[in-house]
Amino acid sequence: MSGHLSAPDLTRLCGEMLRWTGMNFGESRRYYVERRVFSRMDAVGDQVFDNYFARLARDPGERENLINAFTVNETYFYREEHQFACMVNDLLPDIAATRRPGDKIRIWSAPCSTGEEAYSIALWLLDNWRMVDAYNVEIVGSDIDTDALEAARAGLYGERALARLPEPALETYFEPLRRHRRKIIDDLRESVTFTFANLIDAASLQRQGLFDIIFCRNVLIYFDEAARQKAADNLYDRLAPGGYVCLGHSEAMTRINDRFVTRRFKDATVYQRAVR
Repeated sequence: MSGHLSAPDLTRLCGEMLRWTGMNFGESRRYYVERRVFSRMDAVGDQVFDNYFARLARDPGERENLINAFTVNETYFYREEHQFACMVNDLLPDIAATRRPGDKIRIWSAPCSTGEEAYSIALWLLDNWRMVDAYNVEIVGSDIDTDALEAARAGLYGERALARLPEPALETYFEPLRRHRRKIIDDLRESVTFTFANLIDAASLQRQGLFDIIFCRNVLIYFDEAARQKAADNLYDRLAPGGYVCLGHSEAMTRINDRFVTRRFKDATVYQRAVR
């Protein structure tokens, strides 16, 4: 099914998407919006947009389906790996200096997409941080897209997602399947927890607890200014004192929120919650 949204209909739908997710769509992305909304209308059998819009108000399940259709899950293993190098060379030694062996260190990937982001953290730690077994490292991946979370839990990946991984990592941590696909081994898959979270919903984030390191990469660029500020405040509140947040290469916390301390290391620039 294809169709055309009137300007008022586009505005009210995009307004609701902004309220639900923080993602900012509008006339400049009309084609992107129309493709997804009319696909969902076809799936549920609504021929009139007003009927579908009313359905969104009363049916949380369909609202979830539409949000899933709008989210972008283009990623791959070891994306922006210089930040993982910074994690093991600078961030974790700093955090571990305040802990005893066996203490918990919590790392959060938000959003985690279909799992590549969170599993990359686990792989990098296993292969590059010699102290990984000395601490109780907990890795949590979260996303607003429930379909992406299910894919992350399954741990199945194709050649494109795996292309940047070194061969030893592929052979050690993945089981080969048909058609050039691989499945992450059970021990590693079970070591990462995946959960729903909405970056602009403080209540859904409070359930996650506090983290020492947060990777929140390439999502704030889709938010408007108010949603970016809200998300930044929520991220700050989820950081343990002295904790760090890593953003995407085109994102800078200095343009969003002044509560963070900018830290420039050899491998990456990150943002820290002050210890006091």
